[in-house]
Amino acid sequence: MKKFAFAASAVLALTAPAFAGDLPVRRSTPYYAPEPARQLFNWSGFYVGGNAGYGWGTALGADPSGYLLGLQAGYNFQVASNILAGIETDIAITSIEGSSAGNTISLDYLGTVRGRLGATIDRFYLYGTAGLAYGRGELENTGLASRQTHVGWTAGLGVEAMIAPNVTARLEYLYADLGKETYTTVGGPVRTGIDASILRMGMNYKF
Repeated sequence: MKKFAFAASAVLALTAPAFAGDLPVRRSTPYYAPEPARQLFNWSGFYVGGNAGYGWGTALGADPSGYLLGLQAGYNFQVASNILAGIETDIAITSIEGSSAGNTISLDYLGTVRGRLGATIDRFYLYGTAGLAYGRGELENTGLASRQTHVGWTAGLGVEAMIAPNVTARLEYLYADLGKETYTTVGGPVRTGIDASILRMGMNYKF
């Protein structure tokens, strides 16, 4: 009996390491926190570009309209995870012109300095914009032409899309109220304002 107990103890002693080797080993695995979400499209920075569009409005009883071709430059900065702000300036030559009661009034150029604020959604930027607007009007009456510089305000909406890592395309609507100025005519001074709605497309290169 003692021999049997001794033999059994010897077998258990020899096989215990083998059984223990088959048991799963619990290893301590380090925990890595997930990476924070990153912006796939970087909108921040300086950009330049060009635009083209069509404008229509009212001035001195006329309904002037015509095309625009211009340049813009600006700077964007991310103020929150998906909130983008910026400032932009642009200037365009125009063919906006209209006639009424023997007067022909035209807008030679139109410029703005505006702030922009909106939300970025994936590759799109939806924004509102407002600021200063200025332009030079020309009033022609019976061969006499008078030019004046107008200063007023503008506001509008737009959508911009990133079509390449450094290239964006946009569609934008602006309303501009250029205020009133006094023109010289053969019949005496005439005071008039110019307002215009602008619908334009543009492209930008971001540095």
